[in-house]
Amino acid sequence: MQQSPLRSSRTVITIFRSLAFPRKPSFLFFHSSSPGPPPKQQQRCTSTSPLGSPTRVQKLISAQSDPLLAKEIFDFASNQPGFRHSYSSFLVLVLKLGRSKHFSLVDDLLIRLKSDKYQVTPTLFSYLIKIYAEANLPEKALKTFYKMLEFNIKPLPRHLNRILELLVSHRNFLMPAFDLFKNAHKYGVFPNTKSYNILMVAFCLNGDLSIAYKLFNKMFERDVVPDVESYRILMQGLCRKSQVNKAVDLLEDMLNKGFVPDSLSYTTLLNSLCRKKKLREAYKLLCRMKVKGCNPDIVHYNTVISGFCREGRALDAVKVLEDMPSNGCLPNLVSYRTLVGGLCDQGMFDEAKKYTKEMLLKGFSPHFSVSHALVKGFCNVGKMEEATEVLGEMLKYGEVPHMDSWVMIIPRICEDDETERMGGILEEVIKVEMKRDTRIVEAGIGLEDYLIKKIKSRSKRP
Repeated sequence: MQQSPLRSSRTVITIFRSLAFPRKPSFLFFHSSSPGPPPKQQQRCTSTSPLGSPTRVQKLISAQSDPLLAKEIFDFASNQPGFRHSYSSFLVLVLKLGRSKHFSLVDDLLIRLKSDKYQVTPTLFSYLIKIYAEANLPEKALKTFYKMLEFNIKPLPRHLNRILELLVSHRNFLMPAFDLFKNAHKYGVFPNTKSYNILMVAFCLNGDLSIAYKLFNKMFERDVVPDVESYRILMQGLCRKSQVNKAVDLLEDMLNKGFVPDSLSYTTLLNSLCRKKKLREAYKLLCRMKVKGCNPDIVHYNTVISGFCREGRALDAVKVLEDMPSNGCLPNLVSYRTLVGGLCDQGMFDEAKKYTKEMLLKGFSPHFSVSHALVKGFCNVGKMEEATEVLGEMLKYGEVPHMDSWVMIIPRICEDDETERMGGILEEVIKVEMKRDTRIVEAGIGLEDYLIKKIKSRSKRP
């Protein structure tokens, strides 16, 4: 409910009466536990206005949760004879009004600051740029740059960069951002490495790789030192355009200039090389990483493992996985799932079974699609013992096989062994309410016990 002007004015007058004529010193609005200064010193700090010092008014404005009430207090104080607000009051009120999106009132305060000839600091404009960024108002942020010049304040590179970040986040403001970037030096603001990086990212995402490349080269011409991020941005842009060879050349240039690529730079190149089926180059790059000062992590290894498996080279993926521990990186769930799936796709079920056991031993749970592919593969080639053993291993480690695996293996087992009993268990299993990812919990207990006993009895045979 909106407060009426009369009620609001009365509230302001009441607040100021309390401020100007407090009943007891200890119950002022802003009480301090420290001992107060002597009476004469207090008189020197007090304004000629009956409202008290500008500092007290500024604290009163700060205490208001309602920004419009804070503005009324500010206006009421402004109309008192002999009173002049402190610059801090303007800063506090700009923040309150800006965050509540009363932008026209903020503009009025800026006009007041200029007409009353306050000494304005860059902090005010930092606040304004932040406010407009949070409100997603690129045009007002852009105008703030030129507003600073009106106050004879030279924008700093951090002001420029914050405005550029906001502008390039809107496609329609990409060219205005570029114009500001190109003309900034006319106002004494020289773009730094971050400025170039902001524009390079924007043009790469916009598909204008040639402009991004020109910006990168301009850095060297203007004695602006690129950083690792500068190289990575351009490498990512090249990879998006499927120019992976140029991206690798850029990596070499980066290394020759003494830069140490970060983890994300290598991830970008490895992903692109694998997508382009340049698996030999990807593996060589993986091996070079440690020598060049960047230890490969699990993401790098899994990227290459996935690349080999996707191209039907699961044995090469096995070699990558086996190399991991000696390089200080242990395989994780994704490593094993990817490898087992790749081995199954190539019909290498014995190898797949070996790594399934290994992943279970290390506490990793195979996705049902992986274990099912393994069971299905063994069943299709008539290796029922191995298929049964896979299910037994899963049950041993508390992993309940998916319904599809039970349905596949039970009829094969029942063909020559306890057909009647197993058929009854299967009927109970089928009674369980079925969903796409249903797992057998209660109805399959008898089947689990049977399979475990069967495996144990066979293991005792000579």
